[in-house]
Amino acid sequence: MDAFKNKVVVITGGNSGIGYATANEFKSRGAKVVITGKRKEALAKASNELGIQGKLTDQANLGQIDELVAEVRDSLDKVDVLFINAGVAFFSPIEFTSEEHFDTMVNVNFKGSFFTLQKFIPILNDGASVVFLTSGNTALAMESSSVYSASKSAVSHLAKIAAKELAPRQIRVNTVNPGPTQTEMQSKFGMDEATLTGMKTQILSQVPLRKMGIAEDVAKLVAYLSDNTVASFITGGEFFIDGGMAL
Repeated sequence: MDAFKNKVVVITGGNSGIGYATANEFKSRGAKVVITGKRKEALAKASNELGIQGKLTDQANLGQIDELVAEVRDSLDKVDVLFINAGVAFFSPIEFTSEEHFDTMVNVNFKGSFFTLQKFIPILNDGASVVFLTSGNTALAMESSSVYSASKSAVSHLAKIAAKELAPRQIRVNTVNPGPTQTEMQSKFGMDEATLTGMKTQILSQVPLRKMGIAEDVAKLVAYLSDNTVASFITGGEFFIDGGMAL
């Protein structure tokens, strides 16, 4: 019997990219999956394709997180796996980073992740798994990524403290830190095609395996870390899936 049969899995930012692939992975293994997203049409499309529940939620909006928690509690009771995946990225030098981009990244990536965890804690089952999606940038000092990298690094430290605080309930908390991965988000970096292509080429030159990752590989790692039959002694860990880039 699969470890996720009839388990309740909540994935924020699940309507595309890594979130979508992870929802598909858990669904294929028998879980009851809920995904969130803040784009109504994209969320409806993903939910219909996967045959799972979707809830329109902006991770930066605490009131909407409250509504999500209440809906999950009322319809599914307790949560076995919480994958806090939603995030945004804008890249620019420190000198030219706008307050709007700063606030958006901090509010979604760090504040939103923090309060999503906080508000879900009362409905996490003892022995549940929490996985945060951070970034391979937490180990790098890449130009033009100061706010993005800082917000993801904050989440990495949050996860370690949460792992200690939640250990008495046997709730495990880990982070998955992807390197360059082929997802829809790459088209939202606010760059023109030529700049984006140049950035990809420059990044790949730093990846020892000389290729980009795929969302499905990240999804399998999240599922592995959430499986109490194989990962019950893993908590507080950072798992880089980046083709060796952090080396």
